[in-house]
Amino acid sequence: ISFRGWNSGPGGDALDIQFYGADSETLKSAAQDLKTALARFPVVSALEDDLSYDKEELILDLTAQGQLLGFTIDGLGRVLRNRLNGLEAATYPVGARSASIRIELPEKELTADFIENMQLRTASGTYVPLADLVSVKRRAGFSTVRRENGIRRVSITGDVSEDDPAAADEVMVALKTEILPDIASKRQVEWRLAGLAEQEQAFLNDARIGLILCLTGIYLVLTWVFASWTRPLIIMSVIPFGLIGTIYGHYIWNVPLSLFTVVGLLGMTGIIINDSIVLITTIDEYAKERALIPSVVAGTADRLRPVMLTTLTTVLGLAPLLYERSSQAQFLKPTVITLVYGLGFGMLLVLLMVPALVAVQHDVKRHLRSFRFSLGGRSGWITASIGVLTLLVLGWFGATMGWAIFSNAMLPLFDDVLPTLSLMPRSLVMFFGGVVCLCVLAYIGSFAATMFGAGRATSRQ
Repeated sequence: ISFRGWNSGPGGDALDIQFYGADSETLKSAAQDLKTALARFPVVSALEDDLSYDKEELILDLTAQGQLLGFTIDGLGRVLRNRLNGLEAATYPVGARSASIRIELPEKELTADFIENMQLRTASGTYVPLADLVSVKRRAGFSTVRRENGIRRVSITGDVSEDDPAAADEVMVALKTEILPDIASKRQVEWRLAGLAEQEQAFLNDARIGLILCLTGIYLVLTWVFASWTRPLIIMSVIPFGLIGTIYGHYIWNVPLSLFTVVGLLGMTGIIINDSIVLITTIDEYAKERALIPSVVAGTADRLRPVMLTTLTTVLGLAPLLYERSSQAQFLKPTVITLVYGLGFGMLLVLLMVPALVAVQHDVKRHLRSFRFSLGGRSGWITASIGVLTLLVLGWFGATMGWAIFSNAMLPLFDDVLPTLSLMPRSLVMFFGGVVCLCVLAYIGSFAATMFGAGRATSRQ
């Protein structure tokens, strides 16, 4: 008897590991090893597998005498099946139905010594006892052998307590990194996670695709409305920062992040940008009559009350669900926490960060305009220098991160550089360090060239 706790959310076992790729005995041994390894975790309970033992089986192996007489295991199996289960000789109609004629041995001959007394006919016509043709072994059989896509497999299921999320994560990490690889290497079997883990992975894949489509749709609509490729990025910049409030809310309520948190994040993505749209629209209207910085200040002060009211109506409308104690509402709590704390924290970000980003965008646009003007001016050496610098940066990227990505190793020339770091952090640090050095050298070179040109102009005068 196994006792399970009350759970909400999608159906399935918290633990469901499948072994496959071996015979039944090996799969059963692997299942026993897994249950023994998981028994040391207090949060794991109700471990069982679906390959249970049943009645004793008789295994028949063909002897040398049987092989010399021309018998085969397949042929013996057919004969034994026909004698034990009977043979259908003919069928005939009986009204609207059909009946069959079966030939079976008398029940008095189906005794415990059937194998010892059974006689089989050889190709020469003589009869030989079955006991002389085969050797018999006895072993415990299995009640059901399950197959998936024609491959024999066994499932080990269990329950993991949700009272301690850290301990539950520790179990999953130990399974993937230690227990399952060791059993697979020892028993020569393959494994995969099923049950809730499989459902969770499928849901996260679907949610990832949905999030990408959602963000793409929002960006395209905002690009069409504002007639700008960069202004939607400022509006959408508050989306990732809303996750800060979500994590903080889960920490306050001591609720672990779950699949319903992801659902709440998808909903918050479309809601949190409403305040940004209202604020930026007002700033753009003020910018038609005055400078940008005064427009940012006036627009933020003007939209303070609408932004707060828009957020508070949503937050206060969902807040009662946070204090609902009924079991039916508990599974909605992660979604409500995500929306309430994400939108509440996002309101502060909209009022503080979005105006600052608008000012930053204006400054960057001004510098880019100056940069394009310099490229189109009479100083051809500036254009050539920037082109050379770009080629050097691309070449350095290929020698560091590009080489590490495609060959899974560092360039032999850099084997002794930062040996304590792993591959990707090492290549990333080297790439950014090299880019900084190239930019510093380019700045020094341009400063020297400018001073040299100024000196020549002074000498000519």
